[in-house]
Amino acid sequence: MRGKTSVFLIGPMGSGKTAVGRQLARTLDLPFYDSDAEIERRTGVDIPFIFEKEGEAGFRQREREAIEALTAMDGIVLATGGGAVLLPENRRHLAARGCVVYLQTSVAQQADRVRHGRKRPLLAPGADAAVRLGELMDVRSPLYGEIADVVVSTDRRRVQHVAEQVLRELAAARG
Repeated sequence: MRGKTSVFLIGPMGSGKTAVGRQLARTLDLPFYDSDAEIERRTGVDIPFIFEKEGEAGFRQREREAIEALTAMDGIVLATGGGAVLLPENRRHLAARGCVVYLQTSVAQQADRVRHGRKRPLLAPGADAAVRLGELMDVRSPLYGEIADVVVSTDRRRVQHVAEQVLRELAAARG
């Protein structure tokens, strides 16, 4: 982790990556980026539209390109999409180019947080969100853990407190 000037946040949807990322960027006086927002900026359409027209495979290709470009930047805070860890090249770029923080949260907390949120293409309307989130977590959790330098729980915690713990954990990990 020594010499890495960027902080990359990974974790499931609803773990607080964007909110915590913005707080960290303010505290560290670094620019903040969100890979999903970058994809939308580049394409001019929202993520659900990309999923509808290109499927998950098309979205993952666009995500791979965004992650490659964003992780090449120095001195940023980046919030990634929940599935960014699915592609090996994304995991490789994230692990090699910055300090990776896994924001861990329970499926119950995720379901509560995404219930009123923006449209999420991997959560079908009317379906049991907790079941689907559990399925996604089963696949993704080992991948998050594989590249994480630091793991911080966000369950029932305020953004400010999570960001403060992330900073303490990063300082300790850097020695």
